[in-house]
Amino acid sequence: MSQQEAERRRHQGERDRANPDAHRIMSFRQWCELNGISLATGRRIISAGIGPVIIQLSARRIGISFAANAAWQASRARGVA
Repeated sequence: MSQQEAERRRHQGERDRANPDAHRIMSFRQWCELNGISLATGRRIISAGIGPVIIQLSARRIGISFAANAAWQASRARGVA
C-alpha cells in the first residue's frame, strides 16, 4: 500500500468515527419525507439522474445513505444573489 493510500484510509477512518450515522441507510419514502418532497417528485429526481447516489437494497427497493443525502443537499445549495 502506498503512503498516499494509507493517508487516505486514515482520513476516511477519522471521518467515519466522527459521523457514524453517515453510513446508515434510509428508505426512499424516508428520504422524500426528510427533504419535504412527494414520492412522485422523488422518483422524477432519481429518474432524471440529478438526485443523490442510491443504493439498491433489493430487486424492487432502493435507499439513500445519510452521507449521500447530505452531499446531494450541499450540491443543491446556492448563494444569495
